[in-house]
Amino acid sequence: MDTKQAYDQWAAQYDTNQNLTRDLEGQALQETLAQVPFRSCLEIGCGTGKNTIWFITQAEKILAIDLSAEMLGKARQKIISNQVRFQQADITKDWAFRNETYDLVSFSLVLEHIENLNPVFREVAGALVSGGYVYIGELHPFKQYTGSKARFDTAEGQQIVPCFNHHLSDFIQTAKLHGLELVDVNEYFDDNNRTAIPRILTILLRKI
Repeated sequence: MDTKQAYDQWAAQYDTNQNLTRDLEGQALQETLAQVPFRSCLEIGCGTGKNTIWFITQAEKILAIDLSAEMLGKARQKIISNQVRFQQADITKDWAFRNETYDLVSFSLVLEHIENLNPVFREVAGALVSGGYVYIGELHPFKQYTGSKARFDTAEGQQIVPCFNHHLSDFIQTAKLHGLELVDVNEYFDDNNRTAIPRILTILLRKI
């Protein structure tokens, strides 16, 4: 099962299942971007709209992208707003879905499913205004090293979404190649227990 098929199947239960990674990443996104000004946002990996709802309170317009048609269907049912446009797209291909530049490009639990970061970051740089920001929220590499992956249960058994390990330096060095500088990095822990392995890694970049 590829990533698109997995998320199409997961969509029906994505909002209702217990999901510590989904919930903590949503909290991390809001905290990371609380002081970042942006009027336009390209949201990559909008899923069922869990973060889109918050983006509507911050930005005048949002283009919300997802690979999964079923996830987008859930988001469209949940969110009716002239500020947001939903579109299905594969970000590993040319970003023909955009025709303008944005103040912010966000990735929520997306890049772990992308093997080669370089072409994605190249497209990100082209999608940003000068001085624009990139937010990345990912399952922490330390969690991945222990074998943790995006997964969900079905009647046929547990389904594991294809994932690739990216180290912190992979994100930062690839970003640097495309004129994106590091602004902030943070880690989020279950129950704020900082003696445990962190669950979420956030990175904030800015286009030079």
